[in-house]
This record gives sequence, C-alpha cells and structure tokens, in this order.
Amino acid sequence: MRTRRLGARLGLRTGDTFSALRYPNYRLWFFGQMISLFGTWMQSTAQGYLVYELTGSARYLGYVSFASGVPTWLLMLYGGVVADRVPRRTLLIVTQTGMMLLAGVLSALTFLGLVRPWHIVILAALLGVCNAFDAPARQAFVLEMIEREDLTNAIALNSAMFNSATVLGPAVGGLVYARFGPAWCFAINGATFLAVIAALVAMHLKPLPPRSAKGSVVAELREGLGYVTRQPVIRALVTLVAVVTLFCISFGTLIPAWAVRILGGDARTNGLLVSARGVGALTGALLIASLGRPRFRGKLLSLGSVAFPLGVLVFSMVRWLPLSLLTLLGVGVAQIMVLNLANSLVQTEAADELRGRVMAIYSLVFLGLMPVGGLIAGAVAQEIGEPATVTLSALVGLACAVAIQLRMPWLRKLR
Repeated sequence: MRTRRLGARLGLRTGDTFSALRYPNYRLWFFGQMISLFGTWMQSTAQGYLVYELTGSARYLGYVSFASGVPTWLLMLYGGVVADRVPRRTLLIVTQTGMMLLAGVLSALTFLGLVRPWHIVILAALLGVCNAFDAPARQAFVLEMIEREDLTNAIALNSAMFNSATVLGPAVGGLVYARFGPAWCFAINGATFLAVIAALVAMHLKPLPPRSAKGSVVAELREGLGYVTRQPVIRALVTLVAVVTLFCISFGTLIPAWAVRILGGDARTNGLLVSARGVGALTGALLIASLGRPRFRGKLLSLGSVAFPLGVLVFSMVRWLPLSLLTLLGVGVAQIMVLNLANSLVQTEAADELRGRVMAIYSLVFLGLMPVGGLIAGAVAQEIGEPATVTLSALVGLACAVAIQLRMPWLRKLR
C-alpha cells in the first residue's frame, strides 16, 4: 500500500507504461524494430572487438566511429528535407534495406577471411549514409503511428525497445563471437532487418496531406535551421544533448579496449559491459514510460544531465568487473533520462510541418557529435591511456552540464 501511495505521488502509472502499444501500427513497428536492433547491437559489439583484434589500437576504434559520422554531418540535414517531402514509410524501407545489404557484405568478407580494417571503415561510412536519411524519417514517423497525447510514452517505449536490444544483443554477440566468430554476428544482423521491413510493409497508415516542396533544398534547410535557433526551448535542449553526446557518451568507444586492458577480459567481458549500460537504460526508459504524462520532465532532465557524467566519473575509477557492471547500470539510467526526455520535449515543441527538419537537426547533433567524441577519445586514450581519458571526459561533461543548469534554470520548469 505504501509503495502504491509513493508511486502515485511520483506520477507512476503502471497501467500507462505500454499505452502506445494499443495502436496496431506501433505494435508492428515496436516488435519489428526490437528484432532488428538486437542484430544491430550484435554487429556493433562484434565489429568493435574485431577492429581491436585486427589492429590492437584504441585510435582505430575512433577511426571507425569517425567514419560513420562523416555522412551524418554531410547528409543529415538533407535527409530531414527528404523526410518532409516523401512518404516516410517508403524512405525507411529503402534505408533499412541498404543497412541489410551492408551487413551482408561485411559478413561475407569475414566468412571468407578477407576482411581488413579499411573494409570496416568504408562500410561504416556507407552505413552512416543510410543513417543520415533513416534517423530523421524514423523520429518523425512516430506521430504517423500514434496520437499526439501518447507521444511521450511512445518515445519512452522506443527507448525501452532500443535498450532491450542493448541488453541482449551485446551479451549474445560476445558469446557468438567467442564460440563461432564475428562473421555469424554480422550475418544474424543482416537477417534481422527483414523483421522491420516486413512490419513497415504490413502497416495500414492514415492518408496524410500530400507534402510538396515550398522551395529549394537550401531554402527549406534555412527554414528549419532558423526555426530551431528562434525557439529557445528547442535550442537549449539541442545544446544539452550536444554536450552529453560529445563528452559523456564517447567513453563507450573505449569499452573494447577497457575490457581487455583495464579489466583483463575478452569478447565476453566487452559484451557484458555494453549490456550492463543497456540494462540501466532499459530501466530508465520503463520508468519514464510509467510516468504517463509527467509534469516534471524538466526536473528529471536536469537531474539526469548531472548524474550522467558523475556516473562515468565513478566508472573511470573502478577496476573490478562486478562493480563496473553495477556502475554502468546507473550510467544507463542517467543517459536515457537525458536523451529520452530531451527527444520528447523537442518533438512536443516542434511544428508538424517542420518536424522532419527539426528532428534532422536534433539527430545531426546526437549522431554527428558521437563519432567526433569517439575519435577524440580514441586519440587521447592512445596518448594518456583509457582511465585518464574517461576521467577527463567525465569532468568536462560535468562542468558543462552544471554551467547549462546555472545559465538556463528555466529548463527545470519544463513540463
């Protein structure tokens, strides 16, 4: 009884946790994406460890991360314009098919024993091209499957779906890598894309007003950029996500090296570390989904923005695997509090006709800065070591997060 009363005070509504799943189209999307993301995390984990095995270099891990980001910087904003012009479902089918084919190529090269580090860099860059068009369309597509009042819940469930795959994918990927080799991880990932493609084809969507270009691509890009810069809430949220991505999330690039050099482990240790952060993120996502329509999203966002770098700082000091896993649980909770709530608040504030471009800018900051942070982390770790690099990143991220909170105290009042 006391637990129920406490949950009521906090706004927890367990009956609302999965409310977005009552929409048939969203159910198709949810389960198709979950299967696909499971394979994506298997490949991501195996790919990072394979690169480290082939090169023995933390710097090269940064190169792969950087290569995937270049197309994001060059094409993401254009991808937002495309997402506002063409049917988003069609665009998603094309991008998901492209990702499936790239996974097949990597699998074939690895099975044949031909894979080289430069192959992985090129394929990472091509995957970045697909992501540049996929991310804005995927973010904006949510409101085509549900009603606006369930947007926050749907975004929280998207995060839960993503992090459920994060929990299982890396752990299974580590086991498959150790037992059968990396090629099977890549092959399984390629096959899982069929689930989300089939889900998209099976949807029955409401007809939308035809989208027509209002001007040139450049003019539409300027319209989107001008809108974001003029909206103080969206501008502040994008800035916060930029700081968190550049200085806090980047430590994940070093996890393969951390598993071997700092914890004395192997591919299975690498998978466990990635999965532990996923368990925390899944917990945080389900917590946010249980809040229903929270009236204190700004306070939770502010709390997470400070707790995230603090958790990374603690992780940098730990040398015992069980405690490292426990620390990463907390890091995952804080990370999802920032990213999930910032995403839902940006989509709440964005005008419908500009949603694709607004989410392209948001995705550009998130996905574009992540490889930059990874490249910097890899290069710095090569010079001063992984522990010092993670500590420095956490301290800079913490200082920036505190500065944002002091300069923009009204962020805590967002609902």
